[in-house]
Amino acid sequence: MRIKCNEVVLEDADIPKAIINYVVTNSVEILVLGTPTKSGLFRFKLTDVPSTVSKGAPDFCSVYVIGKGKVSYMRCATTTTPQKSAPRNQIQHQPTPVSETKSSASERTQYYSARSPPDADTQIKSPFTRGRASMDKSYELSSDTDISFVSSGRASIDHISPSFYDFGAEVAMPSRHSIGSEMESRSSTSSYSRNRLFDMGSPQYEISSCSIESGKSSSSSQNMDDVEAEMRRLKLELKQTMEMYSMACKEALTAKHKERELNRWKLEDEQRLEAARHAEEAALALVEREKAKCKAAIEAAEVSHRIAELEAQKRRAAEMKAFKESEEKKKALQSRAYDPRYRKYTIEEIETATNDFSQARKIGEGGYGPVYRGELDHTPVAIKVLRPDAAQGKSQFNQEVEVLSCIRHPNMVLLLGACPEYGCLVYEYMANGSLDDCLFRRGNTPVIPWQLRFRIAAEIATGLLFLHQAKPEPLVHRDLKPGNILLDHNYVSKISDVGLARLVPPSVADTVTQYHMTSTAGTFCYIDPEYQQTGMLGTKSDIYSLGVMLLQLITAKPPMGLTHHVERAIEMGTFAEMLDPAVPDWPVEEALKFAKLCLQCAEMRRKDRPDLAKVVLSELNRLRALGDESLNCVMNGAGGVFSPRQRSNTSIQDVMSGPQSGYDSQRSRSSTSSWK
Repeated sequence: MRIKCNEVVLEDADIPKAIINYVVTNSVEILVLGTPTKSGLFRFKLTDVPSTVSKGAPDFCSVYVIGKGKVSYMRCATTTTPQKSAPRNQIQHQPTPVSETKSSASERTQYYSARSPPDADTQIKSPFTRGRASMDKSYELSSDTDISFVSSGRASIDHISPSFYDFGAEVAMPSRHSIGSEMESRSSTSSYSRNRLFDMGSPQYEISSCSIESGKSSSSSQNMDDVEAEMRRLKLELKQTMEMYSMACKEALTAKHKERELNRWKLEDEQRLEAARHAEEAALALVEREKAKCKAAIEAAEVSHRIAELEAQKRRAAEMKAFKESEEKKKALQSRAYDPRYRKYTIEEIETATNDFSQARKIGEGGYGPVYRGELDHTPVAIKVLRPDAAQGKSQFNQEVEVLSCIRHPNMVLLLGACPEYGCLVYEYMANGSLDDCLFRRGNTPVIPWQLRFRIAAEIATGLLFLHQAKPEPLVHRDLKPGNILLDHNYVSKISDVGLARLVPPSVADTVTQYHMTSTAGTFCYIDPEYQQTGMLGTKSDIYSLGVMLLQLITAKPPMGLTHHVERAIEMGTFAEMLDPAVPDWPVEEALKFAKLCLQCAEMRRKDRPDLAKVVLSELNRLRALGDESLNCVMNGAGGVFSPRQRSNTSIQDVMSGPQSGYDSQRSRSSTSSWK
């Protein structure tokens, strides 16, 4: 169904105000408005025309706002229409004079021409359209009409053909005239806006065809030409506007795509920046860790450098000390080589003293060779002759000459001279022979009382300590036994046969670190077990031999298994039976302490053996003092008539009265005669 209507153009700067004035002036009872376009082209529009008109419309006017084919807002009239309605009837029923139409069209044309710029066809800005494609009921456009768009660059009149709105069941139209209005907004730069208002009648109130025909007949041909020209111009403008709109849509889509792309790039940049920040933080943390490691390494290097410097200083100090000791040793050896501390005898002198090595002069035999008694320089001497078939006789000879020529001690046998060409050693003569002969009473020797035995033990320990404290290097005897302990005529004991003695460096002379020997030497029962098994030699190797020998001194028994027998006797309480029965008056308690000390010296492990100077010698000196006190009591208590035992005590008193003076005088004589 088609609705014919007249076109009314309102010109005003305020669109809602113009519409409201028109409604009031013409007593419009029904006003239909379209919803405002919400496209991007109207985002800056501040006024809402339907809302403003709905608020300002009179109470007798019903306002309908249509959007997408539906009523989005409706305000019903509350009062009746006033009687003043002549203008509307004049518009609908009175024919329009031709002259008036011509003048109106002419004025409108002049107005459009004055408002339009010269390049209106090419400079069209901010097009606005409103589509109706989504409405439930379609509408038709006449063939000679089209939708017009308003350019922001000029104020042209848009001619819109009559439209047909079918509201269906949504809006019930009353049997009165209705006014249709559609608004098209202009650009923000336009000085004014134009709106189309259609005064439409419902189907019950259709405008009569006679009025339209009378209006058409009253128009002149010139007016029709102007209208047609205007229509062509508007169509061209619409086409250009549509093209610009399409271009604007494309640009909008392109801009939207660019915006999305920029957002994506921005997000990627933010992610990259975040990753870079995390990487930078990780790198900084790694740098800090590396700095800490580097600092620790530098500190460790500095500590190592300081330690190396300290070690270098210690090494230089040790080298200097070793160099000084070496120089001192060289000087000592040179002094030994050029200091004639013993006399060199010729073989003729040795043969004369021994009566050509007569068997009658022979007093002993050892592994080194035979020993003869002789007299040189009016002094009794003992001459030891190297056996030609002795495997190590020459080295032992040189060792004994080197050692004995450099030492002088009351408890060491005195070397008077030597014959290096034939390997003969000349010693002071020891009248009472060896301790081994006296203990086992070979040659019907007298019994040694316990007082002298304690003294002999202290003297042996004193001489051994002298060897261990020798300078520049300690000496280890390695063959300490009763056969190598000689007794002079006063029973003063002296250590002999130092041919097996070894020089041990001072740094290894203690009991902790030992000096390794490639082969063991000495007598089997007296050799240190650890030295025998490992070849590790130390000063405490002599302590073991001393312990076994001192046990023999109080028991007069062979050395084989002697320590075991003494330990067993102590455990069984029969220690008194182990003492030498030739001595009737043993102090058993003191002898037991003596035996326990000897057992400590004979321990299997070196670390269990006592110290010679601090423990052994101090205890032996105490026992020696005890024996001397006992001898003094015996000698002071003797009467005028002597029994055999008293006579023995008297002889002992004679021996003890001046042993040292006799020894000194003998040594002085031998020394004086040896250098004549």
